[in-house]
Amino acid sequence: MKEEYEPVILHKNETDRQFEMLVEGHKAIIAYKEDHFTITLLHTEVPPELEGRGVATAIIEKTLNYIEKNHLRLIPLCPMIVAYIKRHPQWKMVLDASVTNI
Repeated sequence: MKEEYEPVILHKNETDRQFEMLVEGHKAIIAYKEDHFTITLLHTEVPPELEGRGVATAIIEKTLNYIEKNHLRLIPLCPMIVAYIKRHPQWKMVLDASVTNI
């Protein structure tokens, strides 16, 4: 993650069921579904104003850190999350046992 995004706070919006990160007045999100100790990441969205600047990587990394810290098991349905984990296989440690295709 780029240094400039390290201090940006990741907010878990439980009402809208999404992780949020506010950058320069624009909100990047990862939609999720949570069930007991499992969290399913459904969709990652970065506003056009922030595309190509590493914001998607930052919100993904912050979300994966949240999952690890809270001892949740991940089911990644979002293609961006799946691609990120393929490029960074150390994150396979947070995958739910039902995930076998990454």
